[in-house]
Amino acid sequence: MIPVTKFNRSTVYVNATLVEQVESTPDTVITLVNGKKLIVRETVEEVLKMVEGYYRRVGLLAVQVQQNAEETDVSE
Repeated sequence: MIPVTKFNRSTVYVNATLVEQVESTPDTVITLVNGKKLIVRETVEEVLKMVEGYYRRVGLLAVQVQQNAEETDVSE
């Protein structure tokens, strides 16, 4: 889970694996896979860093990097 701040200054925790997209409209809008949208105070870059940090903590990013390396080795 990643903490984000809604515009009323309340903190909510978002399941990072459910984030489908993050856009600047100019407000930062997080769209979840179920279609729910959250408008938050953090910048797109801050949200992306938190999501990436979450993936690193749980090992998902390392799995993706390893899979990419294996695919590269197979294609050579």
